[in-house]
Amino acid sequence: MSGSRFLFDSFDAAQARIEANERVMAERWTALEFRLAQIDASLERLERRIWLGVYGVAAFLLAQGAEALIKAAMR
Repeated sequence: MSGSRFLFDSFDAAQARIEANERVMAERWTALEFRLAQIDASLERLERRIWLGVYGVAAFLLAQGAEALIKAAMR
């Protein structure tokens, strides 16, 4: 080899491995946040559907009660 050994920076394998792991963890964290946001949106839609069902049942029961009262008042 010609030239000085100080012409090139030394390669630190441990530091490169740490930086690669940090980049992988950052990508995993980003993917996890994305997936959690999707799950949260799905849960909100499910909650809306459940409340719609609850209100539907309550309206049905109130309508049945009103019908019974009207029939009782007509007799």
